[in-house]
Formats: sequence, C-alpha cells, structure tokens
Amino acid sequence: MYIKEIKRIAAVLSVAVCFGISLNAQTRNDVITAYNEGAKAMQTDPQAAIDAFEKVVVLSDQVGEEAADLKQKAVQVLPGLYTKLASNALNAKKPAPEIISAAKTAVSAAEKYQNPTAKTNAQKVLAQGYNVMASEYFAKNDYANAILAFDSLLTINPDYVAAIYNKALIYIKQNDAVSFEKTIDLYLEKVRSANDEEKAKKASTLALEYFRGAGSKANQANNLDESLELLNKAAKYGDDKDLFYYFADVYNKKKNFDSGAEYAQKGLALETGEAEAEAKFYYQLAVAQLGKGQTAEACASFKNAMYGPFAEASKAQRTNMKCTD
Repeated sequence: MYIKEIKRIAAVLSVAVCFGISLNAQTRNDVITAYNEGAKAMQTDPQAAIDAFEKVVVLSDQVGEEAADLKQKAVQVLPGLYTKLASNALNAKKPAPEIISAAKTAVSAAEKYQNPTAKTNAQKVLAQGYNVMASEYFAKNDYANAILAFDSLLTINPDYVAAIYNKALIYIKQNDAVSFEKTIDLYLEKVRSANDEEKAKKASTLALEYFRGAGSKANQANNLDESLELLNKAAKYGDDKDLFYYFADVYNKKKNFDSGAEYAQKGLALETGEAEAEAKFYYQLAVAQLGKGQTAEACASFKNAMYGPFAEASKAQRTNMKCTD
C-alpha cells in the first residue's frame, strides 16, 4: 500500500515537471517572438520597437533566468530607441511640449536601464525642446514664459551660451537693467573662458550700447547721477566715442569741468570723421573750457564746433564772449 502511494505521487510530480518545462519553453518562445518583432521594427517604427522590447523585458522577468539573455539585449537597445523617438519629434518640428515629453521619457528610460550615454543624448534633445519652446514664447512677446523655458534649458545644460544670450535680449526688451547686466556678464564669462573673442566682442558691444542709451535717456531727463551710474556701467564693456560725449555732457552739467574737458578730448581722439563729426566734442570741450575760465581756448573750440546742430549755439556763445578770432 505504501509503495503504491509513493508511485502515485512520483507520477504526479513527473507530470508537473513535464508541464512546467513545456510552459517555460512556450513562454521563452513568446519572448523570442516579441524580440524579433522589436528587431524588425527598429529602423522604420521606433515606437513599435519600443513596445516590443518592453514586452520582452516583462516576459523575461516572468520566465526568469532562461530568458535573461533576451532581456539583456532588449535593455541595451531600449534607451537609444526612446532617444531616437524624441529626436524624430525634434527633427519633424513637432510642437515643443511633444518634443519635451518624448525627451523626458527618454531620459527616464536611460536612467531606468542605467545607460549614461543615452541619458546624455536624451538630455541634449530635451534642451533643444526647451529652446524651441522659448523661441515660440519669444515670438509671441511672452517674455516671462520664454525666460522660464530658457531657465529649464540651462538647468539641463548650464553652458548653453545661446540661451544665456537670448535671456539677455529679453531683459533688454523688459528694460530690466539689473537682470541684463547679471546675465550678460555670465555670458561674457563663459565665452571668454572658451576663448571665443567674436562672441565676447558682440556681447560687449550690446551691453555698452544698452547702458550708453540708458545713460543718455537719464541725462535728457536731467537725472545726472543716474546717468553717470549707467554710463559707468557702459564703460565696463569698452571705449566708445559717443559714450565719451555723454560723459562730457553730464560732467559739464554737473559743473565738473575738468572731467568734462577730459572726456571731450577722449571723444575727439576716437573720432575719425570730418569737422562736422568733431563738432559735438569741440562743443563740450568749449563748455568745459569756458567753465574753467579759459576764454581764449573756449573761443577756439566753439569756432571748431560751428557745424550742423551745434552751429547756432556755438555762434551765440562766441557772440556773448565777444570772440574776435
């Protein structure tokens, strides 16, 4: 009786083992089928390939060690496929949110499957997606959202200098001098570190002209201290004859005639045009000389300033001073 029971149990176990082997073999075949579907779709349909290879991963985990080789192969190609899908969206000029969504999914897949190279490539696409978004907002004059998009880009890649420069342009549009100065200085630091003198020169000119123009407006409004502060900011970015003219004008208005004369002469030294182009500098020089009591010198300088818009005022000054030369 005991022997018969043992034989019965053995027979049941034998059937169970055979059934298990048959089930595992069938499941591995399913994994192989899914893998082949993914391999076939890789070149023409990245999304279909992704779906197939993700199925390989799921089924392989169910099968276990027997399908581990197929899982490993799927894991190797999946991050690149996700990145390809994001790149395709970028190249097809899909809407920015679609590009960004695809790129974020690619980054997550690269992290999940521990593929640093794929993550780097996916982040590049993500940065480009935010750049597209920022450009679209900029075109709509939606500067606040454009700044947010550029900041998202710079979180991914702090050395994306074009984004920094574009932020500076937005701050000019917003007349945000403080943010502009901070941003353009950061840009200059990065391009100079890269020895890109062409970009550095372009940015320096932009900053000089911005602060020079702001200083001129403050001067016209008779806000002389503010004007000097802005002109000094402009001077950080280089020398400029027009900048020197505004310095001379402001200093003369503040009755600091020594500085007025100094900057008028600096402007003259940079001016390469004819007498009419030099007139504005001679006029400021004459005002400074008159303020210092240098009558003869002032008469000569006002004479040299008698061109264009300075002609009438210079003539009146010479008449009042009774200049005879």
